[in-house]
Amino acid sequence: MLEAVGLSAAETEVYGALVVAVTSSAREMSATTGQDERSAERLLLALEERGLARGVEDSPGRYAANPPDVALLPLLDRRADDLDKARAAVNELMENYRRSAWSRDAGEVIEIISGAGALRQRLRQVQDSARHELLWFCKAQYVAMPSGTNRSEFDALARGVGYRVLYEQAFFDDSGSVDNVVRAVRAGEAARAVPALPLRMAIADRSLAICPLAPDGPAGNPRDVSTAVVRGSSLVEALVALFERYWEVGAPLRVTPEGQIGGTVLSADSAALTPEDQHLLSLMVAGITDDSIAGQLGVSKRTVQRRIQGLMNLAGVATRMQLGWHAARRNWL
Repeated sequence: MLEAVGLSAAETEVYGALVVAVTSSAREMSATTGQDERSAERLLLALEERGLARGVEDSPGRYAANPPDVALLPLLDRRADDLDKARAAVNELMENYRRSAWSRDAGEVIEIISGAGALRQRLRQVQDSARHELLWFCKAQYVAMPSGTNRSEFDALARGVGYRVLYEQAFFDDSGSVDNVVRAVRAGEAARAVPALPLRMAIADRSLAICPLAPDGPAGNPRDVSTAVVRGSSLVEALVALFERYWEVGAPLRVTPEGQIGGTVLSADSAALTPEDQHLLSLMVAGITDDSIAGQLGVSKRTVQRRIQGLMNLAGVATRMQLGWHAARRNWL
């Protein structure tokens, strides 16, 4: 317990016993702690040298404990000063390292890892060590981590790490993907959707980015998957800026009390919308295809198209893009 101020476990035990006993001889301390008498004497002398104990006047061989605040707080303060100096030295070394990294091999900034297993392991490690926020680009089809298997996200969300995730339209074509997103949003994930994403990407604490280089999903050999791991640099800053740009234009994905992707209708002119229309509109604005919407709603693709046309007529617009703009402007979502 007191190893932080330089005491051994045996010295800590003897000092604690001495505090309780007020005064003690080596023989008494031996009986209390189980140390042999010679070791107890040696430990009491060591405590006296450290200023934690003192000999009792007129009682040779007896020792008393000095008050813990007087004896230990100065040691703690000195240790704290030493730690502050060490922390400052580490920060200075890190700055020197970053400055000199550009004059060394680019591998110090960009690491290439191979294989789906290595990518999966690195993604878990990055999430487990994240302290503030994870930013994700989720493209259709997985490379190393199928939808719904990222247990690390729920662990990180539980300890207060923020997640902002962008899904591309085709992502929702995979079976179970909508249910997995609903589960994540309910756990605290902030999710948005866009028609398409330029790459797969995860960024941890705005200081490290992981970018699988596979253009497609799991069609190839998992051992052939290559991934770039990029550490603090202007390249990471550029990837963060790319994420924020897509985030600005993404359609928010909300979850209804019924566990569906949807939103809350607030506008007075939305009275003509049924709950089913609201759900359909939310899926459409999220960029989900008509086929996927039909599967989610349990209706035909033709029915989906007919209902969307009805919403366009209600809004007085000619295109789906105009319908999405009108829905956002009228707070239909």
